[in-house]
Amino acid sequence: MATLSVEGVTKSFGATRVLHGIDLRVSEGEMIVVVGASGCGKSTLLRIVAGLEEPSAGRVRIGGRDVTELEPSDRDVAMVFQNYALYPHMTVERNMAYGLRIRGLPKPEIARRVREAAELLGIAGLLDRRPRQLSGGQRQRVAMGRAIVREPALFLFDEPLSNLDARLRVQMRAEIRRLQRRLGVTSLFVTHDQTEAMTLGDRLVVMHAGHAAQVATPMEIWARPADTFVAGFIGSPSMNLLEAVLAEEGRAARLRAGPVLRFADGPRPGPEGRRLLVGVRPEHLRPAGADEAQALDVSLDLVEPLGSESVLHGRVPGGEALTARVAGALPAMADGLRLAIRPAEAHVFDAESGLRLDAVG
Repeated sequence: MATLSVEGVTKSFGATRVLHGIDLRVSEGEMIVVVGASGCGKSTLLRIVAGLEEPSAGRVRIGGRDVTELEPSDRDVAMVFQNYALYPHMTVERNMAYGLRIRGLPKPEIARRVREAAELLGIAGLLDRRPRQLSGGQRQRVAMGRAIVREPALFLFDEPLSNLDARLRVQMRAEIRRLQRRLGVTSLFVTHDQTEAMTLGDRLVVMHAGHAAQVATPMEIWARPADTFVAGFIGSPSMNLLEAVLAEEGRAARLRAGPVLRFADGPRPGPEGRRLLVGVRPEHLRPAGADEAQALDVSLDLVEPLGSESVLHGRVPGGEALTARVAGALPAMADGLRLAIRPAEAHVFDAESGLRLDAVG
C-alpha cells in the first residue's frame, strides 16, 4: 500500500486552464472517488496521476516519492479503463499476464499471480477464451485482473463501469468495492455517476470547472454541501434551491415563495435583506397540515408514481420549480398541495457566491 499526494496541480491546454491548483491527500488503503460532470477536469487529474499527462504546475507523490517527472511504467500504478483495453488476439490468461511478462517475472510467479487473481474474480474458467467470447462484465473482470496481478501501489479507475448496463453496473460496483477492501490497495476512481461515487468512496472529490468544490465523506457531502453546485449535483432528484432574503436579525429566511423559515440552529451572518438560496432536498418535503406555517403552496405539473414513493414536479408562487419525493402514491392527481419544510433540514447559501452561509462572513 502507498499514499498519494497531489500538490497544487494545475493543467492548461493552450490558453484554456482545465485544472486550478488541485490539492489532495489519499491515505494508505483509501478509496477516493473523483466525481463531476463532463468537462470538469476529473479525467485529466487521473491521467496526471497516471503519468499520461504532464501537469503545468504542481507535484504528484506516491508513497512519498516524487513521481511527477517519471514515466507511467515507473510509477507503480495500475489503471482500469472505460473501454477495457484488452488485446483481442490474446487469451484471457495472456492478457492478464502480458505486463508481467514484459517486466521479466519468472513464469511460475506469473502463473501464480494470474491463477490467484482469476479465482478472486471468478474467471478461472475463462482463461483460454478471447475477449470477443466474453460478456461486458467478464471483460471488465479481466481488465481488473490485469491490474491486480501487477500488485501495484495504486489503482486508478477511469469510469470503468460506464459501458455496462444498469443491472451489471450495480453488481460490478459492489464487486469493485469488495475487492478494493480485501486487497487494501490505495485507489482513485473517476466517475460522472453520483450513485457510484456515494457507494464506492471512503471520501469524494466533487469537481466543478477544474476546482475541487468539496472533499469529504459521502454523507458529509450529502448532509452539508459546501456550495450550491455540490448541493445540486449530489442527490437525486436534485436539491431544490429557492430564493430568499435574510430576516429577523439573521434568525430566519423569508422565501420569495411566501413562508418565513426560522432557523433551528441559530442566526446566520449578514445584514437584513441579504440575498439567499434556501436548499431543500425533495425527500425532506412532506404534505403539510392545515395549521403549519412553514409550508409551500405547490401547483403540480407532473406526478411520477414509483410504487413505494411518488416524485412530484410543480411550481411555487413566483414560478420557481420544485420537486418533492413523498412516500406512497397520491390518491388522485390534484392541481396542487401544501408541502412543509423542516427548518433543521434546510440548507442556506449565499446567493452571490453560492457558498454555504455558515461557512462565510
